[in-house]
Amino acid sequence: MNIRTVAWLVGGLAVLLFAAWAAVAQSVVEPAAEEVAAVPVEEAPYVPTPENLAAREWFQDARFGIFIHWGVYSVLGRGEWVMNIEKLPVSEYEKLPPQFNPTKFDAAEWVALFKRAGARYITITSKHHDGFGMWDSQASDWDIVDRTPYKRDVLKQLADECERQGMKLFFYYSQLDWHHPDYYPRGMTGRTAGRPDEGEWEKYLAYMDAQLSELLSGEYGQVGGIWFDGWWDQQTKRFEGKKDADPLLTNLDWKLRRTYDLIHGLQPACLIGANHHVRPFPGEDFQMYERDLPGENKGGHSPDAEIGDLPLETCDTINRSWGYNAGDNRFKSVPDLIRYLVRAAGRNANFLLNVGPRPDGTIDPESASRLEEIGKWMSKYGHTIYGTRGGPIAPQPWGVSTQTSNAIFLHVLDTAAMNDDGWLTLSGTENLAVAEAAVLEGDDGPIETRRAADGRLEINLGRHPDAIDVVVRLAKSSRL
Repeated sequence: MNIRTVAWLVGGLAVLLFAAWAAVAQSVVEPAAEEVAAVPVEEAPYVPTPENLAAREWFQDARFGIFIHWGVYSVLGRGEWVMNIEKLPVSEYEKLPPQFNPTKFDAAEWVALFKRAGARYITITSKHHDGFGMWDSQASDWDIVDRTPYKRDVLKQLADECERQGMKLFFYYSQLDWHHPDYYPRGMTGRTAGRPDEGEWEKYLAYMDAQLSELLSGEYGQVGGIWFDGWWDQQTKRFEGKKDADPLLTNLDWKLRRTYDLIHGLQPACLIGANHHVRPFPGEDFQMYERDLPGENKGGHSPDAEIGDLPLETCDTINRSWGYNAGDNRFKSVPDLIRYLVRAAGRNANFLLNVGPRPDGTIDPESASRLEEIGKWMSKYGHTIYGTRGGPIAPQPWGVSTQTSNAIFLHVLDTAAMNDDGWLTLSGTENLAVAEAAVLEGDDGPIETRRAADGRLEINLGRHPDAIDVVVRLAKSSRL
């Protein structure tokens, strides 16, 4: 009888009931709800400091960041959810850190690559759902310094290098934890980890706050933000018989405001975002979407999301996986990645593009080459993305618009919307005053414009059959 079988037997009947659960979509099968009352989130007013408001403005101007999912799960090469999907008990998962020795990790090389890609900030997993810390945590020895032969703090190395190269650094932090014994009552995941059926929730929250205090102590410099994930693990509506519950309710009190106030007290300019898939809560500074553009639900994570009034961000992967997956060769094309970045900017959102480094500390060539190509495009057209806001022309089948104080940029991503003579009609432009239009490509110069019978602006793009994005600059005018 192997160790995994033993753990299943010890776990008892409650574990067996959920052994078929696969967590990729985070809500495939509903576990039974614990006998606790659903808890609303504290809604006390939050007044951001001037430093925080300035950081929000910087964040919106940045528009493009790199997401890094990296941890001991990379040893197995089957993604960051492998512990839960393959039902690995803690006793077996703890065999991974001794095999994790990323001697080829080079923080300077990483940051330089991301800068060449055109990214303005990095968000890295400090602790994912497996609970493993990628820094030298004093609150636990379940971390890279104490449990691996590498014995070095990668977050410190990365923070120092980001400061040298002028890159902002954010930390992803998982609120849920499949390893910690006091993460109890269990949520909808982590039920096959073989932990004792007991724990003290308040002790876990104190542990979480202690780790966050370490990350914000100053040892890692000015932290750009904390990117939370995992609130949904306790969301009441995800449990059996509770699907009609208010999406804002959780089975346990996360005491978000206490944690948010702790963070802002330590570093007022540190931005807080949470991947909870609902509207923002007081104390948060930006709102993110997972595999979805704001206002959409194509990825299935956002049925309850409501766009608030905070800066926006969307995240997605270069292939299909967040953490390193050796068998995932389904890489998105460079044009598709650039178009997603553009579509995000047109919806007034940043794009956080994920890479999953290998266990030796290197980034695979397929991902690196795509980042280099994105950087080439950004070096030419970045001024139509950085520092812009969503344009006055709403997203349409042909593409999106962005704008600065004196110009509107049309990003024509699908030229099939043009007629045979190259004319493109822009809906919603009846009252848009434009002085002139020009394609930002070669020496094309000004292009023809006219008004349709109903007053909509029309532009003549000519032919650009191979363009990733036909960018048109519209000079603003004070009158029609």
